[in-house]
Amino acid sequence: MAEIRDLKKGRGFLGFIEKVGNALPHPASLFAIFAITVLILSWIGYMLGWSAIHPATGEQIDVVNLISKDGLHRIILDMVNNYIGFAPLGIVMVAMLGIGIAESSGLISAAIRMLVMKAPKSMLTLIIVFVSILSNVASDVGYVLIIPIAGVIFHSVGRHPIAGMAAAFAGVSGGFSANFLIGTIDPLLAGLSTEAARIIDPDYYVLPTGNYYFMAVSTLLITIAATWLTEKVIEPRLGTYSGDIQSEKLEGVTRKERKGLKWVGIVLLIWVAIFLIGLIPSDGFLRGPGQSILQSPVLKGFISVLFLVCATIGIVYGFITGVFKSDADVIKGMTSSFKGIVSFLVLVFFAAQFVAWFKWSNLGIILAVKGAMFLEAINLGLIPLVILFILFSAFINLFMGSASAKWAILAPVFIPMFMLLGYSPELSQAVYRIGDSITNIISPMMSFFALIIVYFEKYDKKAGIGTLVATMLPYTIAFFIVWTVLIITWILLDIPLGPGAGMYYGI
Repeated sequence: MAEIRDLKKGRGFLGFIEKVGNALPHPASLFAIFAITVLILSWIGYMLGWSAIHPATGEQIDVVNLISKDGLHRIILDMVNNYIGFAPLGIVMVAMLGIGIAESSGLISAAIRMLVMKAPKSMLTLIIVFVSILSNVASDVGYVLIIPIAGVIFHSVGRHPIAGMAAAFAGVSGGFSANFLIGTIDPLLAGLSTEAARIIDPDYYVLPTGNYYFMAVSTLLITIAATWLTEKVIEPRLGTYSGDIQSEKLEGVTRKERKGLKWVGIVLLIWVAIFLIGLIPSDGFLRGPGQSILQSPVLKGFISVLFLVCATIGIVYGFITGVFKSDADVIKGMTSSFKGIVSFLVLVFFAAQFVAWFKWSNLGIILAVKGAMFLEAINLGLIPLVILFILFSAFINLFMGSASAKWAILAPVFIPMFMLLGYSPELSQAVYRIGDSITNIISPMMSFFALIIVYFEKYDKKAGIGTLVATMLPYTIAFFIVWTVLIITWILLDIPLGPGAGMYYGI
């Protein structure tokens, strides 16, 4: 069976990508090579005088030579801070502490069995993709919780676990901008769009809901596209799983487990009540600055919330079912959760240095500015410009991971340009969000890219960057096609992008 699977994976374009990609050095070594390359390019760029004018501030951006006295001092002095300050590191570690308690108590296993036994198998992929997309509103929970669980669920019903994780990853990251709910990214991008729009119109204001209608419809289309692709392309390509990881047994839930799950439900209701009491009143104790719900610690600190919720329900379930006998068992569960991410901790060290050095050098900003200016100079019609802007945003996303950082650079160029052509800032923002989402799943600059490789390695020891890119590339292509057709249709039918957000701007 393994030989048949290898033959299937060796065929075609995706097989070629996987073969080439996996022939590359270990991901940790690759990030080290990238980091050294940045140092060399920073010296070359400095010697050649590479620079760009920041479209928002008008300031000249020069390449910073990191192979200099100041650069070398900064590299040495900030190496530890780069590592411990790398956002995904703390997020994953804190989340895994809580998830470790829930997992070691047997709660996750019981919940998975109930989910699989009650959910129609024909709807399993669709449900996973849909839930993954919705998880975007809750910070990074999709990366640290839903993706690995999707692999376990698929494996438990006899399907390839990597296909399950791919479907969830496509929803969490590829469908990053799609959602039925307003998340933290919406007001952040809207604020940047407002500032850019005021270059032309000092009184213009972009609402956080400016793309809501478009993104809500996008949720349905992306769910359908990812579901079809997973079942018709990804799973057939992967074949039957033949690894040595044993699947969860789909045994019925015992009386003791049902009792534990009942109490878990009660604890969850208590947490929900606390959140509602803290958020619904206008002066609620969980509201953020300016009494904002979107800036509340529940959303902005969701990983901490995830830890607290997982820890409490895991402890309650463990003691009720008898899995936990003392506090030592709880601590043991927290400790065991770190065994599976040891390779991630090593990889992150090199990834953190690469990301930090790339930022310090200004190479990413200069690349984005130069590319944006080139597209502006082409002066095409709206639909060709929209398509090129999607492709450009998708390309830049391969080099700069932060959606807000890229938009802070691109918005002052593209929003005024769209406005002068008679189109609203909300339109240019929606177009940007499409491009920013579709290449997340194949971009090494995406913060959790390394973690997804680790997830894949659990079921395929030979998995590497090539495996991940080859598996996710079809989603990128499909999402580009579906989203591009949708935005062009939206433009042609002149449908509002959100409440009070029309397609056109009257100069």
